[in-house]
Amino acid sequence: MVPHIPISTIMTKNIIAISPREDLDRVEMLFNRHKIKHMPVISHGVIVGMLSFTDLMRISFAETAPEGSRSVNSVVYNAFTIEQVMAKDVVTVTSDTSIKDVAKLLADREFHAVPVVDDGEPVGIVSSTDLLYYLVKQI
Repeated sequence: MVPHIPISTIMTKNIIAISPREDLDRVEMLFNRHKIKHMPVISHGVIVGMLSFTDLMRISFAETAPEGSRSVNSVVYNAFTIEQVMAKDVVTVTSDTSIKDVAKLLADREFHAVPVVDDGEPVGIVSSTDLLYYLVKQI
């Protein structure tokens, strides 16, 4: 494996992001429609949080839903805002950060995704799944 391949070579460039004012029902729909598990929360062009599908499941009655069901009760969503559910202390990397350094960051911090930001602008997102696909290609 080459020691310093930039994360930009494997990151997802078309970011699906949300506003802190977004409705949680719509957020769940975005997770399902785009088959993603993490979304940056962006306010005025700045990442202010990260929301994962798991974050939504924590506030839902998902354990009572039939197995394989991803739908949750809208009533529960109306009791929370994105700002209450999202992770606020967001760690970011730049597009020239090495794949190895990002993998170490995800492993050490127990994250599953990290936004990629250059000059204050969100330019991508990389997930543990992206890293696994990269690893599989190397073998």
